[in-house]
Amino acid sequence: MKRIALVGMISFALSACATPETRVRTALMDAGLSQPIAGCMADRMVDRLSLIQLNKLKGLKKLRGQDMRKITVEEFLRRTRALQDPEIVGVTTSSGLICAVKT
Repeated sequence: MKRIALVGMISFALSACATPETRVRTALMDAGLSQPIAGCMADRMVDRLSLIQLNKLKGLKKLRGQDMRKITVEEFLRRTRALQDPEIVGVTTSSGLICAVKT
């Protein structure tokens, strides 16, 4: 009985490590954003997007390895639009602008 409880607690602890906010922050950092901006954006985005929409953000990994200072806003928006979800574009754009000003 104690083993079952221990396994359950470990499983719960591990699942808590991979929150939607953590996954979004990691995806944004994989896309080349700095940790402070990615963290700020992830915090806003998890409140405004569904889990399905958040999973679509994995498509931004294509930006990884590129110098974000050289990627134009137009290019970033083009790649975000390629996810084919206007709400993602709106939330990502507004979160990026707000977080860039705050950070």
